[in-house]
Amino acid sequence: MLNRRDFARLSIAAAAATAIAPSPQKRTIKPKHLSAGDTVGLVAPASAAFEADEIQFAKEQMEAIGFKVEIGPHAFDKWGYFAGRDRDRADDINRMFADDRIAGVVCYTGGWGSPRVLPYLDFDLIARKPKVLIGYSDITALLNPIHQRTGLITFHGPVGGSVFDEYTLNNFRRVVMTGEPAGALEPPPKKPADLVDRTNRIIRLAPGKASGPLVGGNLTMVASLMGTPYEIDTVGAIFFLEDVDEELYRIDRMLTQLALGGKFARMAGFVFGRCTRCTFKGPTFSLEEILRDRFGSLSVPAISGLSFGHLEQKLVMPIGVQATLDADAGTLHLEEAAVA
Repeated sequence: MLNRRDFARLSIAAAAATAIAPSPQKRTIKPKHLSAGDTVGLVAPASAAFEADEIQFAKEQMEAIGFKVEIGPHAFDKWGYFAGRDRDRADDINRMFADDRIAGVVCYTGGWGSPRVLPYLDFDLIARKPKVLIGYSDITALLNPIHQRTGLITFHGPVGGSVFDEYTLNNFRRVVMTGEPAGALEPPPKKPADLVDRTNRIIRLAPGKASGPLVGGNLTMVASLMGTPYEIDTVGAIFFLEDVDEELYRIDRMLTQLALGGKFARMAGFVFGRCTRCTFKGPTFSLEEILRDRFGSLSVPAISGLSFGHLEQKLVMPIGVQATLDADAGTLHLEEAAVA
């Protein structure tokens, strides 16, 4: 655990951050699209790999897509359950943005720890040298603050260790590797044995159609940054959330926290993905009941069931890109390219 010196250092950095009001929204910066032959940096901003071969596997997956890979100097570090100390994990991210040979930054995995590196990120550097940054889960705590502080489009999508099936890889390529609007974010195809798709069902929570920039990611991470200089800005946005391994009452509790914090009051629309392996004990509301109770009476379009986050088959959700949510049709459409 933290010794006194590390705790004091983190506390001082956090105190300095909280003394400054959150930065106003910056102009949108689109990173250059990734191409086969580019070098990407592989970093571990949060949990440590249990075995070193997990990072090697992630490297080989990126190479299979066509990239060269440079692994962050601290990616193999272990400090408790983290992939190295907070400043070291942040330094790996800063280093990848500073290095002109690196075209994009891919996170190895999530877990826990990304919020702890925020005080050490060089946001000015990131804004000066924009490039693709992609990850999900705990990485949500980097994606939204970086976009808000710099204007850089960031990407809620697969990490280096994710499953890259045909659906996931195609979505990765059309959002991150193509300088054209990706258009409709379609659910995965139904299983051949299903007469009607049983798994990838879109549920209409509230009717309507609206447009705005995408923001969001993992519910737990978004809730954890409430009350900090890094809390999410949802005004005028299409707000998307998902989670994993949470009991349903906790989902209700975190949504209530966001509601009390005003995060649903001025958003343009809402999308909930899935709650993977979200269990319950004893009497409970279902997830659909929780979502309908929270969003069914709002005057903005809302749906659930899109395939992003903690699923093998996942979409890439570009944070900051203009999108249109049509709840009546059950569709989410990207209106512009996410990369230059």
